[in-house]
Amino acid sequence: MIFTTKAEYGVRLLVELGRQGANRPVSLKAISEAEGLPLAYLERIVALLKKAELVESTRGAHGGYRLSREAEAITMDEVIVALEGGVAPMNCFVDDTDATRVLCSHEADKGHGCATKLLWLRVQGGVMERLAQTTLAELVAFSLRETAEAEAAAAEAALQPAGPVAAPASPPVLTTS
Repeated sequence: MIFTTKAEYGVRLLVELGRQGANRPVSLKAISEAEGLPLAYLERIVALLKKAELVESTRGAHGGYRLSREAEAITMDEVIVALEGGVAPMNCFVDDTDATRVLCSHEADKGHGCATKLLWLRVQGGVMERLAQTTLAELVAFSLRETAEAEAAAAEAALQPAGPVAAPASPPVLTTS
């Protein structure tokens, strides 16, 4: 199962909103620049997140987007379903009109059920369970921790010499004859 860039960019957008705090709206342009993501694509993604009531917008000079509720209350299963629709390990698996309904295009094959349906049901169930157990707050905390570690490593590297340190030249030896 491969998620599209809609899911990746959408989660990154939400993490950035979570990093900024609930009260301060953030412009898509600022998120685009901070994350290196295409602004036009973010506009389409944020429309899906807004429709799913995961973000809300504020208009005006200091407008932008913010989370519609606390990051602890936003789970990744609802984010992925909002962005991707159903989560399916196989193309024949999920009904496009109802992401919660499982289909199998092989049901009619030779008069018996799909031999692999149980496997794909378990895979899909496991993925959805893990997504439901992961909150946006966890991703924000992880992101902040990673950023702090990277900054600490960069600061430590800045204190180190740039290259190998050459031994100081020995003073010339004077001989008297």
